[in-house]
Amino acid sequence: MKYLMRRVGLFTLLLSIGFCGLTIGQVKKPRFRVLAIAEAGGIHAPFVSAAKTWLANEAAENNFTIDYIENTEPINDAFLARYQLFIQLNYPPYMWSDTAKAAFQKYIIEGKGGWIGFHHATLLGEFDGYQMWPWFSDFMGGIRYKNYIASFAKATVHVEAKKHPVMKGVPVAFEVQKEEWYTYDKSPRPNVNVLATVDESTYSPDSELKMGDHPVVWSNERMKARNVYIFMGHHPNLLQNQAFLTIFRNAIFWAAGTKK
Repeated sequence: MKYLMRRVGLFTLLLSIGFCGLTIGQVKKPRFRVLAIAEAGGIHAPFVSAAKTWLANEAAENNFTIDYIENTEPINDAFLARYQLFIQLNYPPYMWSDTAKAAFQKYIIEGKGGWIGFHHATLLGEFDGYQMWPWFSDFMGGIRYKNYIASFAKATVHVEAKKHPVMKGVPVAFEVQKEEWYTYDKSPRPNVNVLATVDESTYSPDSELKMGDHPVVWSNERMKARNVYIFMGHHPNLLQNQAFLTIFRNAIFWAAGTKK
């Protein structure tokens, strides 16, 4: 009887291992891996938190992974090589280590992965005791941050590059309910491919802080990396804006070099 029980126990164990192996074997390999650098706390925390929730759902539905860091210390060539897409989720273009700067520049220039930057990524200038990163300014079209609408304003965004993959399915015009709207020392247009602009005449309430030609979504096609900068990204209600979500989703798959 003991012998029989041992045989039954062994059979049950092997059967269990077999089912486990089958389950493991059926786990899909992620289509691509995403790294996101996000500000820890501060005024952008609500947007970052809402974006993380949305990204988690997108990753689960579309079989990609996403890892987060809160500073640039882990960034080097080997670290970035693990990822097909880098998202700068409101992390500014300063406070970067020299090693991180060199690795990121190589990643973008040589097209080792894609990049999406939001909002704070164009806070270019001298801030918090840090000097401006000249290469990043060139990457963003040679601009320098000048001012912003601190009281926020609603405005209409117009799509220019209707055939660009990032703008697929996006209305030709859509409203953003609450945004800071940065101004720069000049328009980046001569150095980038402008995908969308904000119509400053639609600011509500109106503001004296205007640029004239005011791009808010663009791509620097001089770089091998697929890249897109999306200015909007301060208020969490953007994650309820279907036009913004379509741009975000399109950008992920385009910059990662894959199809949805």
